[in-house]
Amino acid sequence: MHLQPRLVILFFFCTGLATLHGQTVLVLPFFNQSNSSNLNWIGESISESVRESLVSANVLALEREDRLEAFRRLSLRPNALLTHASVIKAGEALDATDVIYGTYALAPAAPGAAPARGTLRIAAWILNVKRFKRGPELHESGPLDDLAVLEARLSWQALHAVVPKTTVTEDEFLRSRPHVRLDALENYIRGLLAASPDQQRRFFMQAASLASSYSQPCYQLGKAYWKKKDYRVAAGWLARVTPVDSHYLEAQFFLGLCDYHTGDYTAAQKCFETVAATVPLNEVYNDLGAAQLRRDPAAAVESFRKALDGDRSDLDYRFNLGYAQWKAGQFPAAAESLRAVLERNPNDDAAASLLARAERHETARPGSESLERLKTNYEETAYRQLKAELESKRNP
Repeated sequence: MHLQPRLVILFFFCTGLATLHGQTVLVLPFFNQSNSSNLNWIGESISESVRESLVSANVLALEREDRLEAFRRLSLRPNALLTHASVIKAGEALDATDVIYGTYALAPAAPGAAPARGTLRIAAWILNVKRFKRGPELHESGPLDDLAVLEARLSWQALHAVVPKTTVTEDEFLRSRPHVRLDALENYIRGLLAASPDQQRRFFMQAASLASSYSQPCYQLGKAYWKKKDYRVAAGWLARVTPVDSHYLEAQFFLGLCDYHTGDYTAAQKCFETVAATVPLNEVYNDLGAAQLRRDPAAAVESFRKALDGDRSDLDYRFNLGYAQWKAGQFPAAAESLRAVLERNPNDDAAASLLARAERHETARPGSESLERLKTNYEETAYRQLKAELESKRNP
């Protein structure tokens, strides 16, 4: 299914259907009932693990950044024990259908007894925001050292409660979850909670060094180095993000951009094709076209056309289409596309220059041009929300 997110969202607003009703899950940080505030990170870890597991099972679970923004708007403290009313407000603020929240406590071990770090007890509930109905309690307990296992088991319970007809067995689900050692988990979560980028990077580096197969810190490090435009280092981290990670497709998108900036257009094309197969966003088709342009301008024309079909108002897509048509020798079509750009933006000097060359049927000089315009925004969550909404309307 190829969706055109911006056009369909505009349709919803114009027809008074702006509120989406597809199933959306908000996972809140769990509340620490232990005496030690040094264990507060565990509540964030449980939340992240449950959210990651739901997304990996194709459940629409809201990003941590969305939840933080809702907490700011509602003046809710992240580590506070939320009332029933506060849970409902948080869910309503993000238009969630269900909210998962809970508590945890560490029972200290007796001196010399096993497990030495004590036993962690976790309790969780799922609240249906629309019906104000709370489901039965979910619970897990075990040694603190086995936090990753406890989180995986709790995540399975949550998935089974949210999607009762899931065909994935518990054993299959648990096998797909990586077993991450406790200190790597702690460093990763403390990285998420750190105040400065340098602190975050140090924690993520430590987490990745402690568990080489733990891809979440690799994703965070890849995005951090991407923002610094250190594309080779960013690519190294992003390539380590595994398909089971909820950010895998986003990592592939930015890995494609890194490959593009370092001149590996074949690798970039493969990354964008991987993303487009599951999340056919306009931006992905646009950047796929940019990667194809040097080796196959005709294929790039089709990719840019798909991007433009998704958003006819975006002048970058229209310019890129005209540029690819020109490089493919499709001069009349290129001239038409570029005139359309100049009609909307007469000050686009690159479009004006290219139009003149298209009208003269002037061919491109091999390796001398690099005018394509990339997109760096990635809106997978919005796409999945829209897709869920459309599917729920077709199958009420």
